[in-house]
Amino acid sequence: MRILALETSGKSGSVAALRGDVLLAEEPLEPSQRSAQSLAPAMRQLLEAVDWTPRDVQLVAVTLGPGSFTGLRVGVTTAKTFAYAVGAEVVAVNTLEVIARQAPDDPAGRKLSAVLDAGRGELFIGAFTGSGSQRAWMGPPAIQSVETWLAGLDAGWRVTGPALARLAGRLPVEIEQVGAEFWYPAAATVGRLAAAKYAAGQRDDLWTLAPLYLRKSAAEEKEEGGRRKEEG
Repeated sequence: MRILALETSGKSGSVAALRGDVLLAEEPLEPSQRSAQSLAPAMRQLLEAVDWTPRDVQLVAVTLGPGSFTGLRVGVTTAKTFAYAVGAEVVAVNTLEVIARQAPDDPAGRKLSAVLDAGRGELFIGAFTGSGSQRAWMGPPAIQSVETWLAGLDAGWRVTGPALARLAGRLPVEIEQVGAEFWYPAAATVGRLAAAKYAAGQRDDLWTLAPLYLRKSAAEEKEEGGRRKEEG
């Protein structure tokens, strides 16, 4: 299975080519550009590096969210368009699950909390048990305030994810942070996770697949607030 994987959920992103779960090449997106500008050139460069034509790709893997509204929209739309054009299939994966999959196994068997900055003093949160490919969700992804999340942590948890970069010094002393090199979702992990889901029977529909935002955008909330004022 020749897989093209796209990760555009945050400020930094990447693309990767895999054969099954074996990484062939990975390219970072140009950090000085928005993903809408950098994604297509990175994909072209990646395909050239592994000597694939676009039609050689059999599966397009992409992060579904949560994450940046614009980044997710660009990534999912690109994945769907590319797959439609070359006749490939698509599998979308949750950003928090990608981050959790990257965390090293824990001999103590503690639960794992993966966190992304949601802005407004809030976090996107995923809670997981198990290890490696057996890591499993404890419940659906959620949004919590930083204070609520911190209050729920105890010695039975480890934590990981990009949001930890701004929480230095605020974590309880008994909580172990996964190393910072594992915090940020990578396209290689997106591809491996999608390969496992594909082997288990998951397929995503090109026409109905949409990003997972977990909440409305600021523009949508503003418009909704304006309608309520008019109706009131």
